[in-house]
Parts: sequence; structure tokens; C-alpha cells
Amino acid sequence: MPWKETDKMEQKEMFIKEMLKAEKPFKHICDDFGISEKTGHKWKNRFYEQGKIGLVEQSRATHVHANEIDGDTAADLICIKNAHLAWGPKKIREIYARKYPEKNVPSLSSVKRILDKAGLVKPRKIKPPASSDCPRLQQQIQANAPNDVWCIDFKGWWKSNGEICEPFTVRDKYSRKILCAKLMASKSSDAVKAVMTELFRTYGLPKCIHSDNGTPFSAPNGLLNLTCLSAWWITLGILPDRSLKGRPDQNGSLERMHRDIAWEIERKVPGGIAANQIVLDAWVEEYNTERPNEAIGMMMPDELYEVSPRKYDCDFDELEYPMGFLVRKVQGGGEIIFNGIRITIGYALRGWHVGLKPIDGCDQYYVFLADFLLGTLDMNSCCFYPLDELKSN
Repeated sequence: MPWKETDKMEQKEMFIKEMLKAEKPFKHICDDFGISEKTGHKWKNRFYEQGKIGLVEQSRATHVHANEIDGDTAADLICIKNAHLAWGPKKIREIYARKYPEKNVPSLSSVKRILDKAGLVKPRKIKPPASSDCPRLQQQIQANAPNDVWCIDFKGWWKSNGEICEPFTVRDKYSRKILCAKLMASKSSDAVKAVMTELFRTYGLPKCIHSDNGTPFSAPNGLLNLTCLSAWWITLGILPDRSLKGRPDQNGSLERMHRDIAWEIERKVPGGIAANQIVLDAWVEEYNTERPNEAIGMMMPDELYEVSPRKYDCDFDELEYPMGFLVRKVQGGGEIIFNGIRITIGYALRGWHVGLKPIDGCDQYYVFLADFLLGTLDMNSCCFYPLDELKSN
């Protein structure tokens, strides 16, 4: 008995699903559905060219479509998309252009159409912008070259086989290269410092490190919100920079990368921390070397990134200041002793030496940690007055 049209349509759709899985040779899939390879290729090409509508029984009259993509091109696009399901049409088109430089590259709208008809485009809901009476605040420190600014943060955690997976991520703001995505057992300053020490040895020193206001990057009640970690950065000549409170969008490119991790890896890998780290390492390698990034003109991050010329050899045991500075060590409680008087500077600076630069004509001193001015010491009141923000000498 001949197939009913509805049954035949279901058969074609099931055939396409099996073909897209690519778990069996094409010939075997055709045999499973009781069709010839010629018929299988006909269904495949119609699906690639027109989507599901192409599976409907068609008139034998000749049809011509001005912007029609040939079946091979559509197949290549869908093959690339299946290998990178989280990537959008722009990235797929860029990869196609790089992979097949001798072929004409279809327009972005044509790529979108092919992927959409293949059921491989996930629509994104656009939220209306929140109204505000205040203008959008811009970050003060911009990245004009690699290593001008590194962005760091902890991504939210997930569990795998009962183990907590929480990535600590570091990314170069200019090139978008991911320098680190490490699942951490601890969020302490010592644990983060150990990871960053290895990054400094590998990539050199950035000029600035941008973070949010969470631990261990910022202390809400400390001098200039410094922590032991961010004070260490200062001794290396690195300026800490932070987003305004409640403004994660000011570290937006890193947050966007975290969403990619959440979409592509989070809760998808069994085997605990070890298995997730292997998958995350491979994801980072692909991100840096194969994944076009729209923010940098569809280049790959590795094509733009260069190692910093500022090399890291080791930490400093003691900071040396210019002639004329008075040098005092910050004691365990965060204070210095000056003229026999204990004056609190900041607990995060304990163990480091600060430099006091006399201010002409008054009993006051500028207080420096390495190259950065922290505030003013007034010996008339025996108090230290911090600045609102760090300033380089």
C-alpha cells in the first residue's frame, strides 16, 4: 500500500534527523528507511536548500530562486554549525570563508536562512533597556593594546558528581584572549595569587587589572578597598580597577564569556572537577584559536594578542623609593610608626614599605605604595587621609 502523504512527510523528517546526527554512514541510513541513495540525496539537498518545506512533495516544474544556495554550500554550513552549536551565523560564515577561500561566501542573511530552515537557530529574547535618569557611566581605563587591561572574576559555580566547579577566569580586554579558566578549590587571596603568579610568568605583567568589588579583589572597609592581593599588584606596578557597585555590565565582555561557559559547559560534563577542567581547557583553546570574535572584527583572539613586554621575574622583598622619601614599614596591624607615633595606614599593606614624600612648607607627607599615591599623612592631626582613587606617580 502506498505511503500516505502525512506518513511520508514524517518519514522524511526522521530521515533528516538521523542524517544530521551523522552516527551512521549515509548509505546505511538510506537502507534503514528503505530508500535509495539517490532519493536520500534528493531529500538531503532539498532540506539544505529550503528547510522542512523542501521535504513536501513538489511539482516537477522547474523553479529558479535568485538567491538560492547550492546544496553543497548549505551542507558545509550546517556541518560547521553542528560542530559549534553555540556559535551564531556570523561566526559560522566567518569559519566557512576561512575554510573555503576559493568559494564565494554566501551573505549573512543567506547563512541565517539556511541555519534557520535546518532548525539550528535559537531565537534570543530582547529585553527592553532599563530606564535611568543618570547617564551611563564609562570605565575610566580603556584597553588600546594587549595587556593594557586584564579582566578577572569568579564565574558562578555548578556541581558535577557532587563536586563544586567554580572557574576563576582572566581575559585580556583588548584581544579577548582567555588567559586562564581554572576550576578553583579556594577563593582565597593565596590561591588566586598562586594562579596569577603563573600567568605573570607566562604572559608578563598587564598595566591594569579590572575586577568587581567581591573578595579577594576588593575589601569594602579597607584603604581604597585594597586587599592583600590588590596591594601585591600595586607593588608590581599594576593598577587595580573596579566596576562600580551594582554594575557588572562594566565588566561586560567577561560576563558575556561567562554566559558562553554556562551555555556550553556548565552541568553538561559528568566526572567532577577533573573531567570539567579537561573540557574547559579544550573550550578555551578553541575560543582563542578557532572562534571568530565579533568585538575584534571577526578575528581570533590569538591573532591579536601579544605577550607583555613587562616581564615578571619575582616578587619584591622590599620597595625602594627615590631620594628624599622617608621609608616606613607597615606593621602587622596596618599602622606605621612615625616620630614615635603609631598611625594607621591600611591593614592590606602590612609587611610592605611605604614611601613618605614631604610636602613643602607644612608638616604633611604624600604616602606612596610603590609608584602609586595613596593619600596624605598630616602630622598636625597625626592622621592619614586616603585619596578617593589611586593615582600613579
